[in-house]
Amino acid sequence: MEEIDTFLSQFLFHLQRSKRSFYALISLLLLCLIAYNSATIFCTHVPISAEVPPGPSSFSPENVPGNSRKFFSVNSSAKLSSAVLFSVKGESSGAKLKTHLPLLHKNRNLVVRTTVHHSKRRDKNAKVKQFEDRVIEFFNSNSSDSSCKFRFFMTWISSAESFGDRELFAMNSLFQAHPSGCLIVASNSLDSRSGIQILKPFLEKGLKVTAISPDFNYLFKETPAQAWYNQLMLGIVNPGEVPLGQNLSNLLRLGLLYRFGGIYIDTDIIVLKSFRGLKNAIGAQTIDLDTGKWSRLNNAVMIFDEGHPLLYKFIQEFALTFDGNKWGHNGPYLVSRVVSRVTGRPGYNFTVLPPMAFYPVDWSKIGSLFQGPQSLNHSKWLLAKLRQIRSQSFAVHLWNKQSRGFEVQKGSVIQHIMFSSGAFHNSSTVGTE
Repeated sequence: MEEIDTFLSQFLFHLQRSKRSFYALISLLLLCLIAYNSATIFCTHVPISAEVPPGPSSFSPENVPGNSRKFFSVNSSAKLSSAVLFSVKGESSGAKLKTHLPLLHKNRNLVVRTTVHHSKRRDKNAKVKQFEDRVIEFFNSNSSDSSCKFRFFMTWISSAESFGDRELFAMNSLFQAHPSGCLIVASNSLDSRSGIQILKPFLEKGLKVTAISPDFNYLFKETPAQAWYNQLMLGIVNPGEVPLGQNLSNLLRLGLLYRFGGIYIDTDIIVLKSFRGLKNAIGAQTIDLDTGKWSRLNNAVMIFDEGHPLLYKFIQEFALTFDGNKWGHNGPYLVSRVVSRVTGRPGYNFTVLPPMAFYPVDWSKIGSLFQGPQSLNHSKWLLAKLRQIRSQSFAVHLWNKQSRGFEVQKGSVIQHIMFSSGAFHNSSTVGTE
């Protein structure tokens, strides 16, 4: 009996210890559940995207042949693609539009957007500064000997190899009329070793010309175009059916003039005489024969001071009314709309030059300048037109889209202009775009 009592006593003792351990374990589990519940109440779930969104790229748009354009862009890993030739079209897909970004040669002023690392922010500012510094340094380094009195800008988006006779002819005419002027070609492809080779004949003559990759982020900073450009990079803006490069070209020229001031001219503008005396001016393309007033302006040639209020209005109009489906809506028609609204208002000092200044022949009749004499009367007309252009025009717009395939016939107005400029090539055509 004594052994049985001893066994029962030990059993009850161990049973009591097991109950205490069990209750302790249950209590610990309850505490863990309470702690977990509290944590889930005060914690916020932050989703992390699996892909890095594409950063913005800089563009250097200008006229290029046909419907195809060369562009550059940044892919989702923020690396530059090699040059690709394709047509730019806007596509709509359900909730969000995807913008077909241009692909072209690597942009020296590429800025990739980031919100994480301060070092990347500093790098971004450094690259933006690089573009600004290159432009200012080029103009200032040529100012000691009274150079750069005329600051010219062109743009070029095609490959360096496609910068042909026509573009060289236009550039040569510019320096013929302004030997001490300075020219910046805003272009990625020409801002390269091959571009230096193309510009070398001008540099060897002591002419001041360079190519610089443009930076849209810098050019549009603190302007109405900044938000529009950011939305374009995010795919929110529908680029439309008109090639995106053409529309960005219209905006790029405005940004260049607004930031630095000077003269913008297209690469199919043949300069005939000095622009001395022209200030804050834009040219009319057509006039109303009944009223004698201009009916449409054009933006192929513009002369404006830095920060001119009319340029700001042009940029604002572009951002507010952009339409990528209407040809000319963001270019010639844009400047026409704005000027018609601000004419007569105080604070806007500018001049609208008559069509003969830059557009002595409308695009629909440009072929007449390439034709040689067909008869005695036609020969007299050509001579009269040549005299009129030489006396009244600062430049001639060749309207590349219409004239790129025209032959320069013997005795034509264009041939006379080419001979007088000393830039006549053995080729029977003025180089196509």
